[in-house]
Amino acid sequence: MKDRILECFEKKRQWTIKDLERKLKCQSSKDFTQLIQALNALEEQRILCNNHSVYFYIDQKEFVVGKVKDLSKYEFMVSNGEEKVHVPKKYGRNAFDKDEVLVHCTKKKNEIIHIYSRGITKVTGTFYRRKGQFVFYSDVDMHTSFQIQNLDEFNIEHRMKALVLITKYTDPLQCRIEKLLGYEYEKGMDITSILSANNVRQHFSDKVLAQADAMPKEVQEAELQGRSDFRDLMTVTIDGDDAKDFDDAISIEKTQQGYRLYVHIADVSHYVKEGSPIDQEAFARSTSIYVADRVVPMLPFALSNGICSLNPHVDRCTLSCVMDIDFSGRCLHHEIVPSLIHSNQRCTYAKVNRFLQGDEQAQKEYEDIQELLYPFEACAKLLQARSHDRGTIDFNTKEPKLVLDEEGKCIDVQCRERGFAEQMIEEAMILANVCVAHTLNTCEIPGIYRVHETPDPKKVSHLTMLAHSLGIRTSFYSDSVTTKDMQQFLESIQDPALCDVLSYVALRAMQKARYDANCLGHFGLSLSEYCHFTSPIRRYADLVVHRMLRKYLFLQNKQDKNTDLAKCERQAFYISGKEKDAVNVERQVNDYKRAEYMEDKIGQIFKGNIVSVHNFGFFVELPNTVEGLVPIHSLDDYFDFDEVASRLVSQNRKKIYTIGQKVKVVCESVDKLKGQVSFVLK
Repeated sequence: MKDRILECFEKKRQWTIKDLERKLKCQSSKDFTQLIQALNALEEQRILCNNHSVYFYIDQKEFVVGKVKDLSKYEFMVSNGEEKVHVPKKYGRNAFDKDEVLVHCTKKKNEIIHIYSRGITKVTGTFYRRKGQFVFYSDVDMHTSFQIQNLDEFNIEHRMKALVLITKYTDPLQCRIEKLLGYEYEKGMDITSILSANNVRQHFSDKVLAQADAMPKEVQEAELQGRSDFRDLMTVTIDGDDAKDFDDAISIEKTQQGYRLYVHIADVSHYVKEGSPIDQEAFARSTSIYVADRVVPMLPFALSNGICSLNPHVDRCTLSCVMDIDFSGRCLHHEIVPSLIHSNQRCTYAKVNRFLQGDEQAQKEYEDIQELLYPFEACAKLLQARSHDRGTIDFNTKEPKLVLDEEGKCIDVQCRERGFAEQMIEEAMILANVCVAHTLNTCEIPGIYRVHETPDPKKVSHLTMLAHSLGIRTSFYSDSVTTKDMQQFLESIQDPALCDVLSYVALRAMQKARYDANCLGHFGLSLSEYCHFTSPIRRYADLVVHRMLRKYLFLQNKQDKNTDLAKCERQAFYISGKEKDAVNVERQVNDYKRAEYMEDKIGQIFKGNIVSVHNFGFFVELPNTVEGLVPIHSLDDYFDFDEVASRLVSQNRKKIYTIGQKVKVVCESVDKLKGQVSFVLK
């Protein structure tokens, strides 16, 4: 039936159901049912569209199906991975951020003509008393009003925040209060609202907390049985200044051939049993979420900061990956064992960096562990050199550091610095992950791998054309690029600003890393085997890997492999989705707080670099990672968009704005709730 319907649409682009019924000679109720089912399937596949009067064919030359992103107060972007188009908001058909829509593209305009599904189902906002009645205002301006259907069920007060569920997309939107969040002036309520709007699980049930509180507070003597006792090894943790949960610890010994590196990881699977209330909640969350003023943990604090955390001066159960490394940075042998450790000291990245730089105060504080830190530094340099030789890509990404005052307001935005201490831990963790992945793969143990597949040739082609337009040569083909090719290309760029921008474009050309039950390799790290093993307190994928190691490596179970493999496939798919959600929430909070920081800087002048160019303007990034749009209508000339070269060229060709270019801008406006900053050129 589908083929016959499509033959009709090849001859004529629009059909009513009655016309199709006659054309296809549907004579029975069974024929009619098959027709409707086929039409529904074609609509579901986005081949046809039903505008409630006719069905019409979606010609990809004329239409784009994709998801809406609210870019600025002027523009939507609609993208689907293959292509993207920009739609002025006056042609937005009451679409909201994250909606799936159909865009009709003509020479005159791009217009949203159909909304398939809504991306926003819940909204946070505040109730205000107006003329004796409570009126709900959404945090993010959705350019509509709200009708609350169950107002009488709650004890509403002035300036009280709530999470509401949209029940009908009419004007006004029909909504029901799902829960009250507190008062808008409470510290941290802004971030609580963002988390709530994104369905983040912020509270543990009484059942989960009771189970966590019942856990032992210290390691019992019986737990030493079956474990390698590493308590006599000098052992430290190295983490950020504000870290509370310590997943990993390090020990190291010099050997005749090089070093024996111990990576000790919290044995969360020893305490969190599969199927228990804590485990079910951990899987539902799948990852901890780190935002400006808090951590939303995967595990209750009694575990993540308590018995599972590798706190100093106490015994802790761990899984240790013991690796023998030669002086060329090659891992000669590794072993993964259940273990017991006793951390001698809790170190911070900042102090270890100062120690390695010769800071007198840091060297005095860490005097007792210098016999660990110096060999670890030397070993990490060997591992780093080997990673570079292998082709590991450094995308030179910038991470914001948000400074909040006592009330939770953002008072400074800085670019987070990354010293060699961070790189030391990274190299050790990567090697441990590689060794565990190799064990899973060669021993045919079911598990969850971290995979990063080869980049999209179309996006790599765009990168090469952009580089050529900027006078930078490339020596690879877009459909056969290797990790080493990409590494050498980025390292060849002499201009730091251009290197930052092209690193960003190269990163966008990459596939998204995800989890999979199959070992598919990791392109960015240039590895054929890779998994996540080192953070089971904050990542459920690591917890699954620990369980599989215990079951099949330590206990030598010979059964259930097919069952566990199928389970790992389901878990990997779910965890990948939850990771994506967490990244989006963290980015949304960062954008919100950076915009909050810029609110009192309207009218001030800043220097920045153009990091992306579009047909509606260009984005400028300041040195502290704050990014804002310079809209095309604010420029003092008419400009044409050169997509290949990512630049705007004035019609008299006297002015060009291109990616990587340094500009001076004035902060014109800020929409804090949307996390958007607008600039104009100085």
